[in-house]
Amino acid sequence: MSHPGVLLTKEPAPQTVPVSELPMKVYEAALNTGPDSSCGLATAGFRAAKYLPEEWHQHNYAKYHEAFADRDHSERVRHESQNVAAYTAELARRTQDDSTAKVGERLQDIHFWKSELQREIEDLVAETDLLAGQKLRLERALDASEVPYSIATDNLQCRERRQPPDLVRDQVEVELLKEAELVRNIQELLKRTLKQAVNQMQLNRDHKQICEMDWSDKLETYNIDEKCGRYNNQSTNIQFHPSSSKFEESASTPETWAKHSHDNIYRAEREKLASINLRALIDNILHDTVEDLRMQCDAVNQAFAKRCEEMEDAKHKLEHHLQKALKEIGDQENNIASLKQAIKDKETPLKVAQTRLYDRSFRPNVDLCRDAAQFRLISEVEELTESIEALKKKLLESEQALRNLEDTRMNLEKEIAVKANSIFIDRKKCMAHRARYPTVLKLAGYQ
Repeated sequence: MSHPGVLLTKEPAPQTVPVSELPMKVYEAALNTGPDSSCGLATAGFRAAKYLPEEWHQHNYAKYHEAFADRDHSERVRHESQNVAAYTAELARRTQDDSTAKVGERLQDIHFWKSELQREIEDLVAETDLLAGQKLRLERALDASEVPYSIATDNLQCRERRQPPDLVRDQVEVELLKEAELVRNIQELLKRTLKQAVNQMQLNRDHKQICEMDWSDKLETYNIDEKCGRYNNQSTNIQFHPSSSKFEESASTPETWAKHSHDNIYRAEREKLASINLRALIDNILHDTVEDLRMQCDAVNQAFAKRCEEMEDAKHKLEHHLQKALKEIGDQENNIASLKQAIKDKETPLKVAQTRLYDRSFRPNVDLCRDAAQFRLISEVEELTESIEALKKKLLESEQALRNLEDTRMNLEKEIAVKANSIFIDRKKCMAHRARYPTVLKLAGYQ
């Protein structure tokens, strides 16, 4: 460094020494203090405004030192600034890379929970659809159960038209009552199960909606963080937001954030498991109800077949007895005619015997004798009279027997008509109606 009017030789730059460390004399000269300062000299007559050569050299030396010190300080500050700039640039780069990595890790976490929520939503949708299919089966089975109930009640009503003595509480009626009661119990069970399925479907939809809301938040958050992850120093849409570098009071922690999604998925899984168990229960219920209905239907049909065989057998026996009764009526009518003819045939011999006795009562005097002829005629009349009385008694018995046979015939014909009516009701009405009994697939809700 040079000054005008002063020629200086180039010397190596002295080491920087703080002013406070200089020798006292030099220090005082540099600061313009001490006994030889300008202030002291200024009081010495006409030389007051002049400097001594030593003072001039000291002044120059002070300026040199000040320049060297300022330059050294500037170099040190410049060097430190370069170091700080390089350090802060590297720190900013590392910090930004670390922040970008953290955002990337956060994106992975968000993607994981978003995928889990998506999978759970899809599972709930599929499970709800399967449960809806089971609900449809329950509704169809409930509708199909109306047919067995109407058949059973119609059979009971039809059998009320049986005539005494066939109007009995037989095994068929017992089985029909069991069938009607079974159908009513099954309908109540299906209604309760159907209500349970509707409630479970609503729970599935509610938890699906909760997961969808969480998934929607995760998607929005993922898009925000993905946009944040693409920001760099060359981005054109960045700006200062001084108030953004603070935590929101309502912000969650990573633990509570993960726990929220975990709890949503856990509750959804729990409802899905309950839905799966309910579907299995519905399968078992429909299987058992169909089996019970078919077994009871077979029991009723067997009771009907057995009862019809019994009534057919009774009807055949009644018809057989009617045929014999009709034959006996014919024989008895012939017997009565024979008895009447026999009585009539006895009247002429009785007339002859009585006429002989009458005429012989006119024999005169001693000839009115109790001879053997008289005794025999009297005996003949008595025998004929007894024979006629015996024939008349048999005639009365035969006529009573004939009347009894007629009554029996009427009763048999009535019983045969009753049996025919009962057989018609059981076979033509009831069993024909039971041919409309639903199939197993229909009772199970598949049709």
